Amino acid sequence: MSRTNVSLTIQAPVEMVFEVVSTIDGFVDRCSAITKVEYLTAQRNGVGTRFRETRVVNGRESATELEVTEYVQNDRVRMVADQGGTIWDTVFVVKPTESGTELTLTMDAKAYKFAAKLINPLIKGMVKKFIVQDMEELKAYCESQ
Repeated sequence: MSRTNVSLTIQAPVEMVFEVVSTIDGFVDRCSAITKVEYLTAQRNGVGTRFRETRVVNGRESATELEVTEYVQNDRVRMVADQGGTIWDTVFVVKPTESGTELTLTMDAKAYKFAAKLINPLIKGMVKKFIVQDMEELKAYCESQ
């Protein structure tokens, strides 16, 4: 299994930061790489919500189906995807700090297909780069509100 962690401090209240990372409807407006979100369930928030996120990766659109599997208001939200022979388990955690909110993203990638076991170590740096870009854009969005 491969784990990626990214943390940053956002000068905004925990409630706002949590809403930004957990409200799927706003992903397109908050992250430039995300071009479309389609719901796969009638539910649009909280545990059990399933959706398809389309994003640009290396100049090409790629769609991933995700499910919200954990949702603790103003604390954490977990989204899990089964894509390309890998289970991608991503948790956003918010914690109050003196200057605002610490936002931490932890992504565990567990490959279960042979090709993914070979490819995932090669793309880990690229995946982290995309995560950092998303996190910086989330920070900028929160701090501009």
